[in-house]
Amino acid sequence: MKETVIETRGIVKSFGRKTAVNQLDITVEKGEIFGLLGHNGAGKSTTIDCILGTQKIDAGSVSLLGQNPLRNRKTLFQRVGVQFQQSAFQNGLKVSEICAITHSLYNNPINWQEWIATFRLEEKRHTQISDLSGGERQKLCILLAMMGNPDVLFLDELTTGLDPVARRDIWHTLTQLNNQGVTIFLTSHDMNEVEHLCNRILLLRDGKEQISGTVQDVIQASGQQNMEDAFLTLIGEEWQ
Repeated sequence: MKETVIETRGIVKSFGRKTAVNQLDITVEKGEIFGLLGHNGAGKSTTIDCILGTQKIDAGSVSLLGQNPLRNRKTLFQRVGVQFQQSAFQNGLKVSEICAITHSLYNNPINWQEWIATFRLEEKRHTQISDLSGGERQKLCILLAMMGNPDVLFLDELTTGLDPVARRDIWHTLTQLNNQGVTIFLTSHDMNEVEHLCNRILLLRDGKEQISGTVQDVIQASGQQNMEDAFLTLIGEEWQ
């Protein structure tokens, strides 16, 4: 029997008169790469905040690794990795310094001294973060997100704006992590990325589920030949 890692049931989150998430059900099983898709403003980031417990839901229920994220945030912090936003880095910090700081926060961290070579950042360890290339910063974001040796990784628009080589390099890294048993929950506007990585996806439109299933299920339901055309058909090109 497969283990459920993330489960939401009928969650609702509103901001004033705007309902950002509307009666949303999500189930993610251990070892999956799950993609949450939608136009800008569809509710993707708010959904992640609700799952992590950084936003309190108005209705419904959330279970993350079998726990309530609002009541058990301290415990879950040690088991869940969340992508750092690049803008959150303090000016002047070097790669080795942010790695050491993040490493110190966890009870059972990875050996970042070994992993930094896997991420091809070893020669950049004494470089200021602001001087890294876009691809190098994104790889650093993944390294920091997995510093606590997490069971689940949340990644939000990880490869936006990267060149094809850097993007493929990150895809390879994520596949390696997933092969080691890490469950990955990601959002992306890159439909090639979605096709390459995701086992299952859910499309949001105005906070509601539009469709969910495997990538091939969604493509077939749309009547298109690839995920990009399926997305445009199901979400509506007016959102692009």
